[in-house]
Amino acid sequence: MPNLRISLAQINPLVGDIDGNTQKVIDTAKQAIEGEGADLILFPELCLTGYPPEDLLLRPSLTTRVSRAIERLCDLKLPQCLVVGYPRMIGEHLLNLAAVIINGKVVCEYAKQCLPNYQVFDEKRYFKAGSDDGVFEYRSCRFGLSICEDIWDGSPLESLENAHVDIVLNLNASPFHADKHAEREVLVSERAIALSAPIIYVNQVGGQDELVFDGGSFAVQADGQICYKLTMFDEACETIDFDVATKAFVNLPAFPDFDHSQEQRLARLYQALVLGVKDYVNKNGFRGVVLGLSGGIDSALTLAIAVDALGSDRVEAVMMPFRYTSEMSKNDAEEEANILGVKYRSISIESIYESFMGQLSSAFEGTKADTTEQNIQARARGVLLMALSNKLGYLVLTTGNKSEMAVGYATLYGDMAGGLDVLKDVPKTQVFALSRYRNRLSYVIPENVITRPPSAELAPDQVDEDSLPPYDILDQILERYIEDDQSATEIIAAGFDKEEVYRVLRMVDINEYKRRQAPIGIRLSRRAFGRDRRYPITNGWKIGD
Repeated sequence: MPNLRISLAQINPLVGDIDGNTQKVIDTAKQAIEGEGADLILFPELCLTGYPPEDLLLRPSLTTRVSRAIERLCDLKLPQCLVVGYPRMIGEHLLNLAAVIINGKVVCEYAKQCLPNYQVFDEKRYFKAGSDDGVFEYRSCRFGLSICEDIWDGSPLESLENAHVDIVLNLNASPFHADKHAEREVLVSERAIALSAPIIYVNQVGGQDELVFDGGSFAVQADGQICYKLTMFDEACETIDFDVATKAFVNLPAFPDFDHSQEQRLARLYQALVLGVKDYVNKNGFRGVVLGLSGGIDSALTLAIAVDALGSDRVEAVMMPFRYTSEMSKNDAEEEANILGVKYRSISIESIYESFMGQLSSAFEGTKADTTEQNIQARARGVLLMALSNKLGYLVLTTGNKSEMAVGYATLYGDMAGGLDVLKDVPKTQVFALSRYRNRLSYVIPENVITRPPSAELAPDQVDEDSLPPYDILDQILERYIEDDQSATEIIAAGFDKEEVYRVLRMVDINEYKRRQAPIGIRLSRRAFGRDRRYPITNGWKIGD
């Protein structure tokens, strides 16, 4: 009996572009068949709509568009097997389906049974859970279907065990967060051992708003051994052999090994940021990006990521100095721009600030200078960046990190003005680590920028730690409160100063209104600001237990 050739099609769809995604499926399938002799091509979850389609699923024309896409796939009349994901109404219910198409016919449809409704997922808002097994036979092999959460929950696999399937195909749209790929590999290996059947795990790749899908598709033998992996953060379609007689993958080529070292962890975080920026800019049709380059570490790292994502010809950096901007900041910013080869300009905000203050002089009469004057500086810069964005068709990248966004150390309509905050889910301590990582690849961030105390330079001799706890302490408190949902009592019991904990937690809580108006940012952690964390702005919850 000849081996089955199975292709893992790790594609990057565009949410809502059903026609374009269908063409990508067709092109990928033809390449796998003609170039690799594939017998079966497995695509990700909801690949025809992209994931997550959110309320596009509620559009009246969805059913018509998806039906037209399925007809296009059937019209190919391929003797090979295509396994694709899409949503479809059956009766009164919308289902998240995996379909098997052979010789121009849908021979099997399986509806996802376990609908995730946590973190960034809200599938129960849209879909009805399925209940039937997805088992089909093709070329003397008995296949079982599952979709993403089905394998995490595990219960749908029990029926596949009873059905005595030879292999399980798992379609996924599993977003990235730090260490997620390792969790997947451990889980799927355990499922394979429990089933005594091999599993192919195919994942979507690409950026979608704040989410990044990292790909990293893989195959697992029945004994739990991971025997093949695809690359992470890139589209790929690769073909492996499955021996139906022995129920094992055979003749396997070498594959990339993703170790769990700190260096590789930083590499994956950086790749996720690059892919997130690249796809957000390109999929939304922006010509390029513009950002304020302050001479500080956040804007320096953001600039490096932008150039790695888009190329230097599509990135513009703007220094907007004021009387408190140091010569070191000006020099460092210009050096960064020159090293990376981006267009660079300097526009002083001195006269703009003076004009604002002149117009406000009567209203401010009898008051003392405070953060109001500092915020006017930031807002003047925001106006300049948005003007360049309008004129050039460039997206403004903001540069605030997770630590700042958490405690509100940012100015509404100032340094928060823009369309994408690249570092929104990157704590300050991780900003330093990623900057050093990027410099190990090639020197792009001056050492001064990394080593000197961070400062907004909105007042004389200002440094961040005048207003905030040291970042190594602050980030630990924030991680416990935001990502681990620990209470003040638990954080204090872990050894942190009570007064400092209460101060930080209060800053987090009272600045929800700022974050609600902030640009989206790329998700790297289990709990990012955005889809993950939805707190009411107006509430009477008290800090404590």
